[in-house]
Parts: sequence; structure tokens; C-alpha cells
Amino acid sequence: MIFISLLSAVTPVFVQTGTDLLLEVQEPVVLKEGEDFIWKVNGSINVVKFRGIEHSIPESFKSRAEFSAQNHSLLLKNVQKGDSGVHRALVSGDKDITVITLALLPADPVSGVKLTVKLCSSDSTKVTVICSTEDSLISSTFTCDTQTCSHEGGERAEIITPGASLDVYLENGSAICNHSNQVSSKKGYPKD
Repeated sequence: MIFISLLSAVTPVFVQTGTDLLLEVQEPVVLKEGEDFIWKVNGSINVVKFRGIEHSIPESFKSRAEFSAQNHSLLLKNVQKGDSGVHRALVSGDKDITVITLALLPADPVSGVKLTVKLCSSDSTKVTVICSTEDSLISSTFTCDTQTCSHEGGERAEIITPGASLDVYLENGSAICNHSNQVSSKKGYPKD
């Protein structure tokens, strides 16, 4: 039970790889004499250590991290999958007090989509829509009438991006395919 309550205090932060991310504390932090403000990754790696008016950033983060002493925010530049993990801001003195805990979850953007429409009724009231990603990791088949589209099946490659999905819906009488994950979305439209 303790493990579950600790996880619930962690805020997930999804970010697209290659972008910058500003990690902010929600409440103002006032340091007492002898206290440090620290941003840590995975419980053991210090990204920033701040005391008074001086702060230090280890060499491994110097070119990719900027710290603001005014609001204790941390800017991570060019986030990569290796930056994933639990990022924690804390005040360290006689004891450590956690200010905020964030689970950083970098993900690549989704690839574009291809949409193929095939008639399956002579009066055009039913069509089969095949939606696949450009990188061919996901494909799915839907049957659509004039109101809705229902999933008919599809194939998934052995390796897919976690959290990625394909959805088909109708918009102004046309089927639209949407490939999305937590950080990006791309739509495919029928070719004229």
C-alpha cells in the first residue's frame, strides 16, 4: 500500500523527444540558512544544486540544463528518451522535503498515416477504410456507413510505439484517420 501511495504523488509529464521542457515548482520556495534546493533524477543524480545565490550544474547537464534562481524552475533542452525517469525538486537541510515529483516520459512523434477507402456496397453507403502508418508499424481496418465507423481488424508489428493508436471517424461525410500518442497527432485524409 505504501508503494501505491508514493506512485500517486508522482505527476506524469509526456514530452516529445527533441523539444525543450520547463519543469516548474507550483509554490514559492524560501530557503533557510544552510538549506539547498536540488533537482534530482531517479533519486541519485543531481541536475542542479542551489544555495543562496550560487548554483551548480554537473558537467553532464551543463549544455542541456538551465536553472532559474528566481522561481526554482529547470529548463531541460533537447529532451531525449534517456532523460526519462523521476525528476524531483527538494529542499535539503536537516532533512529532505520534496517540493514536486514528476515522472518524465519522453516519446517520439508519431509517423504520418495512409488512408485507403474501398467501396463495399453498390450504393456507396458502406465503405472499407484501411488506415496504416507510414512506418507500417500499425494498420487497422474499419467499415463505415453514413453515420459511424466500426473496427474490423488490423495488424500490429512486433515493435510499436507504446501509447500509439489509430482511430477513424467521420467528418463532413469523409473518413479521417488519426494516428496519435501522448505527444503528437497526425491525420490522414482520403485522396481526391
